[in-house]
Amino acid sequence: MLARLSIRDIVLIERLDIEFSRGLAVLTGETGAGKSILLDAFALALGGRGDAGLVRHGAEQGQVTAVFDVPKAHPATAILADNGLDDDGEMILRRVQLADGRTRAFINDQSVSVQTLKAVGSALVEIHGQHDERALVDAATHRRLLDAFAGLEKDVAALGQLWETRRRAYGGLEEHRVGMERAAREADYLRHASDELKALAPKDGEETALAERRAVMMQGEKIAAELREAQEAVSGDHSPVAALSAVVRRLERRAANSPALVEPAVKAIDSAINALEEAHQHLTAALIAADFDPAELERIEERLFALRAASRKYSTPVDALAALAAKYAADVALIDAGAERLKRLEAEAADADRLYTAAATKLSTARIKSADKLNKAVNGELAPLKLDRATFSTEIESDPQSPGPQGFDRVEFWVQTNPGTKPGPLMKVASGGELSRFLLALKVVLSDRGSAPTLVFDEIDTGVGGAVADAIGARLARLAGKVQVMAVTHAPQVAARADQHLLISKDALDKGKRVATRVNALAADHRREEIARMLAGAEITAEARAAADRLLKAATA
Repeated sequence: MLARLSIRDIVLIERLDIEFSRGLAVLTGETGAGKSILLDAFALALGGRGDAGLVRHGAEQGQVTAVFDVPKAHPATAILADNGLDDDGEMILRRVQLADGRTRAFINDQSVSVQTLKAVGSALVEIHGQHDERALVDAATHRRLLDAFAGLEKDVAALGQLWETRRRAYGGLEEHRVGMERAAREADYLRHASDELKALAPKDGEETALAERRAVMMQGEKIAAELREAQEAVSGDHSPVAALSAVVRRLERRAANSPALVEPAVKAIDSAINALEEAHQHLTAALIAADFDPAELERIEERLFALRAASRKYSTPVDALAALAAKYAADVALIDAGAERLKRLEAEAADADRLYTAAATKLSTARIKSADKLNKAVNGELAPLKLDRATFSTEIESDPQSPGPQGFDRVEFWVQTNPGTKPGPLMKVASGGELSRFLLALKVVLSDRGSAPTLVFDEIDTGVGGAVADAIGARLARLAGKVQVMAVTHAPQVAARADQHLLISKDALDKGKRVATRVNALAADHRREEIARMLAGAEITAEARAAADRLLKAATA
């Protein structure tokens, strides 16, 4: 529910803070006082189109902030969660309009896209003006409104899940069919290629390993003689190890007499012996590695030739041959087992379609029954709104051949404005004034179902007066029992029904050099004066004040 609207540096507005109460709030004032500017600023905060012309002359930017008290379960909180935005219970929508035409959007002081701001704003507020009724009567929204009236939202959500299951089932079936058709067209080639690659049995990284082994073997042949000569020097007949070992033993026998002289030399000779033994081990390992079977080298080269020939034949890197072999094997398996899998997928798709169709048919039946109730409820509201000769109807066109996540029903609101005339879609048949009243009747019937928690009506009473204006005021008041309602009005009968009366006025500043729009909440006496002005015009008479008193008294009766 809207708690506060703050506006800074918007045309005719330097600084303005409006606190809104629950129930019905009306905004009245002379023509040109700034009501349209106020609503344009409000729409800007809700994600409406920006306009550099909204910025007050001389200012670099304007700013509008709307603060809402939103319950945790409201859809707007889900939008915040989906966009990773913080929600601390109070929702603050802020829009900055720069003088160069650019805008910036914020929710709870976190920068967001205008699209996100608009999505949240649409969930919180509906603004219905003299030419903006499309917000409700657009045929694309009629099915949702009927479902909300009938309480079918959970059924629609469940149907959406069945639709998704059906979509996936048919998607998997189609993918399998396409794969089978492709495999069938290439069957002979696939079988030959699969058999050939299976016989070759390529492995990941095999080419690199074989090439490295071949390089080692070829290099080993060149240095084998040097390795054997080094090994002979280290551990052969002329190796110094035996002589050094004998020297160490003799020195160790003398160590007891002269340890300081002998022990350092013994340790050094021991290290030399150990180093020679370690060198012997490395040389032995090198000789083993360098020693190769010529037949093995031949086998390696033949294997590399076969792998690289297959790589050229299939236009695939050697390291990718194993994956290609697996793919061809899977394609062949698809051909061999495809028919059986196709039957299983067809059965799964048929089951998903059956469950979806049954649920969609049940939902369609519920919609048809609820449509009759909606028609009766809306038609019951028309007579007091001077639409007693008009008829409202909900047209449902069901086409099981055109299913969707919400079912196969196309819902559209139709009206017949006079007996004998041809019924037709609401937007095409109803005139501007009639459209506003049909809108109000719908909103009253729908109440808090399918509506945003805050509704704004901009001069919905244009062109009517007397009993019709009073009927409009009564219905706005009834609607305000369920949701927060704000109405810009010129009808005193509507103003008399308000829980909060806000007067929009234009004040002269700087000795008349400029003007500014002001909004003031009216107390009881000032409220009577404003309603009297609305009744009488520029000159307020005693009769107008008395009539205002009667309207206020009747509104509270």
